[in-house]
Parts: sequence; structure tokens; C-alpha cells
Amino acid sequence: MKKQFYSLAILGLASLMFACKSNTSEETGTALFKAEFGVQGYTFRNQFKDTTRTLDQNLDLIAELGFTELEGGAPNGVEPADFKKMCADRGISIPSTGSGFEELVENPQAVADRAKALGAKYVMCAWIPHKDGFDIEEAKNAVEVFNAAGKVLADNGLIFCYHDHGYEFKPNPEGEGTLMDYIIQNTNPEFVSFEMDVLWTIHGGGATAPQELLEKYGDRWKLMHVKDLKKGVVGDGTGGTPAENDVVLGTGQADWNKIIKLANEVGIKHFFIEDESEYEVEHIPLSLNYLKGLRE
Repeated sequence: MKKQFYSLAILGLASLMFACKSNTSEETGTALFKAEFGVQGYTFRNQFKDTTRTLDQNLDLIAELGFTELEGGAPNGVEPADFKKMCADRGISIPSTGSGFEELVENPQAVADRAKALGAKYVMCAWIPHKDGFDIEEAKNAVEVFNAAGKVLADNGLIFCYHDHGYEFKPNPEGEGTLMDYIIQNTNPEFVSFEMDVLWTIHGGGATAPQELLEKYGDRWKLMHVKDLKKGVVGDGTGGTPAENDVVLGTGQADWNKIIKLANEVGIKHFFIEDESEYEVEHIPLSLNYLKGLRE
């Protein structure tokens, strides 16, 4: 059973140790990361599943770590409006929430109603159901679903974003580029935007793919999952990788100076740390310190 450090004293010590090892004394430029510090709720999946912990304790932990934005939804049995208030009481807003692909097909209005109750502006979908390998027909179907559901969400004052997951970077058999290019190019910009998951973008498209896609599609990108892939790991197009390949920001393959600079230029305002490792509480103070230390 892995060790969990919930004590603020220990979290503070981890941050201090990292700060002492950093080159903060040499930092002279302006901070590159200018946004609020956000986190994806899945990062705390172990805490939310732990029956010995309360929802209040978990939200306290999120706030104590320094996060003021959460991407996620209310746990089972909790009304979205009540969850919104619990977060707000701790200085946490919910700018983005998620939806499964099937719900976008079957009842996008319910997705919109839930998002509005949470106070969210964005709704993201992180997975397109597919068989052994994602293919052009599944990409075409996703485009139709996203355009239709995105319109419903837009009519409700919301912005729909598809979150890439690494399996979309296969070559497009009917044209140039990848299936990810196909999805971006064939969805309606009025109704469909995108959330870049940096780890999965690298896992699917290579180490420079985040920069290339930010430059290529500009303001189609509205949100970002700030997540790093262990050095030496080569993606296999499956959209899956072992938990140990999710590492502290700045220790993996991502060129964060370039990525955050480009993200600022294209207008991304909400960045969510997502740590899918089994050492999320230990990693987070180190990742936050790394972001704080980035300089222009």
C-alpha cells in the first residue's frame, strides 16, 4: 500500500526541499505561468474512493495544496449545486466539467444542465469509444456527435472541448495528417473546441507534438492538462500507459517553457494539473513549484 502524505507539514517540507534544489536565485525574468492553479479531479481518485475520508477532507486537501480551480463534477450522491458551494466555500471554482461520449449522444441537454449547476463554462469529453484501433469511421462518427452536442451546449452558453488521448494520431487514410487533424478540421469551430492533454499528445504524436498542434490550430485550444511523460517512453497509439510513466512536471519529455509560452499566445486560460501516478500527493508540490519557477 503506497504511502500518502496528507499532512500540510510534510507537503510544505516537500515543497521547501524542491525549492532549495531549484535555481530560483538565478531567476530574473517574468513568471511564464500566469493562470490560476487548477487540478483535474481524477488526480484525487484514490482519496475520493477512500471510505475513511470525507468529501470535506478531500476538498480541504485540494485547497491546502494551493488549487483555486477544479475540473470535475460532483461525486455520486451529491447535487452539483451543493458541490459547487462546497468548493466555493474553499475558494475553488469549477470552470470545466466532463461528460462521457454516450451522454453527449443520448442527452446533451442533461450535460448542459449539470455543467451550469456546477458553474462551469466548459464541458470536456476525454474518450471516443472505439474497437481495437481508432479508425477513420470512428473519427467521422465523433465529428458528427461533437458538432451536434456542441451546438446544444453552445445554445446553453457553454463551450464543448474534446480532450485528445493519444490514439488519434494515426495517419488519416483519406487525406493528409492524422485522425486528430481530421477531427479538428472537420468539427465546427462555433461548437467544438479542444483541450490538450500534454502527456497523451506526446504519447501519441511525439515530444514536439504539443508545440506543433498549438501553432497549427491556435485558439481552437481552450484548455490544457498539464501532465508529463517519463523520459524514454515511446507512445504506442493505444491511449494507455502504466501509471509510473506519469512523472513530476519538468522531469519528463515535455518542453514546458515552449508549451506554456505558446498556450499563453493562443489564449488558453485554464490549466489543470493531472497526475495519474500512484504518488499524486507527493508529486503535486514539486510540480507546482516547477510551474512557479518557469520564466520568460
